[in-house]
Amino acid sequence: MPIRPVVRGVAIFAVVALVCDSVVGVVVAGIDLWYASFVDRMVVDLDSVSEAEINTADLVYGLSGILEAVVYVVAVVAFLVWLFKVRANAEILSPGGHRRGQPWLIFGWVVPIVNFWFPKQIVDDIWYASSLVPSPPRGLFNAWWAAWLIGTWVTNLGSRLLFKADELESLAAAARFDVVSIGLMLIAAVLAIGVIRKITEAQEERRSAAATYGGMPSGGMPPGGVVPGAPGGGYPGY
Repeated sequence: MPIRPVVRGVAIFAVVALVCDSVVGVVVAGIDLWYASFVDRMVVDLDSVSEAEINTADLVYGLSGILEAVVYVVAVVAFLVWLFKVRANAEILSPGGHRRGQPWLIFGWVVPIVNFWFPKQIVDDIWYASSLVPSPPRGLFNAWWAAWLIGTWVTNLGSRLLFKADELESLAAAARFDVVSIGLMLIAAVLAIGVIRKITEAQEERRSAAATYGGMPSGGMPPGGVVPGAPGGGYPGY
């Protein structure tokens, strides 16, 4: 059974979604800083701003948060669509080379405790099944996962600070803290694009190799190769 040639299309979709999310994040960070400065003015002298200015600032700040959330959800969906596609190909290339079942492609991100390592294992196993090179780009994959974990934790903390903000000073602090979380998630997005490109290119190489050799057996490389992650091929060393 040949691997599917549609991976590049969903990869482009995921990359574009992540780029859009990053651009929106930069815009929202600018609004955060502007809003924090506006709140500082209110702290110093509440009479220095009009009620109309306050309503406008609150509206812009609130809408920016909604826009940020919507674009983020689209980026998450795009990444998951790509993940399902490359996992389907990886299962064809290496049926026994995956430590987590398909439901964990979604649940692995949301189930407490295991969400610290299940998604990373899934991505590593997809790489091992897909690549003609036995050694994974550990620096990229590890940096992406570390940035994602730290960025997610800081974002959750920032959301709690904003929710609990009942004074102007704490509201300004929450807005500035959001800039930090946006910066971390921007780094995670850039590294995620690198991961998408690496795995997509690996699967495209496998498809080209299969065409060159006139097809390959399910779960195997062209003659003389070994699929990392398949039975006997070994898992990542962690």
